[in-house]
Amino acid sequence: MAKQVGIIRLKGTIAGISFYKSSDGYLAREKGGVDKNRINSDPAFQRTRENGSEFGRAGKGGKLIRNSIRLLLQNASDKRVTSRLTKQMVAIIKTDATNARGERTVIDGDMELLKGFNFNINGILSSTLFADYTTTIDRVTGEVNLNLDAYKPINTIKVPGGTTHFRLSIGGAELDFENEAQVFAMEQTSILPYDEVEQVASVLTATLTPNSTLPLVGVICIEFFQEVNGQMYPLKNGAFNALSVAEVDNL
Repeated sequence: MAKQVGIIRLKGTIAGISFYKSSDGYLAREKGGVDKNRINSDPAFQRTRENGSEFGRAGKGGKLIRNSIRLLLQNASDKRVTSRLTKQMVAIIKTDATNARGERTVIDGDMELLKGFNFNINGILSSTLFADYTTTIDRVTGEVNLNLDAYKPINTIKVPGGTTHFRLSIGGAELDFENEAQVFAMEQTSILPYDEVEQVASVLTATLTPNSTLPLVGVICIEFFQEVNGQMYPLKNGAFNALSVAEVDNL
């Protein structure tokens, strides 16, 4: 893979060289590779087919998670979140000790590996929120809880410059990987001032289907705002908002 330099940037294919734009800039690479039909039928590519099947399953699983929390994700993600989450889903699939290689699934893997996943590498939750809190999932009631102890925002939240206000959210997702369906619920604080005034202990609850038999995931989000002439604006379009997986219950 080569990087294009110079004033004129190319897109397309010339003499077997493909020119294209990516998040890393304008690149060029030589076309080639094994014929698709051979990959799909040649016994020599059995491992390739198995890996491809599981990678596709990981991609679909990651997409389902992203879709389920899109109300929060749209303001708290980085440009590589799709590939980073897919990589994590591949790792989960590889922990499936039930199914044969090529047939391993997300739900038979260790979904606990999702805990701590940050959807925005520019806003890591553990480096942003230092208030004492706990999170729980109650499968019987369907409740995903964020239990916050009393805290002073200015002492317990690391904010980007220009922040005047913030908001905390708890989100819960019920994930049906087999049918590619999901249920989502969330609860948020009001938009709160970033100051020295102590916030009292509180509980945020996202309520999903009671007694669900599907995997459940809980996420925490913190968003930053700037007040201008009495109006609240997302700070830098949410570039530093944090969103992270806090709890997983995979039965």
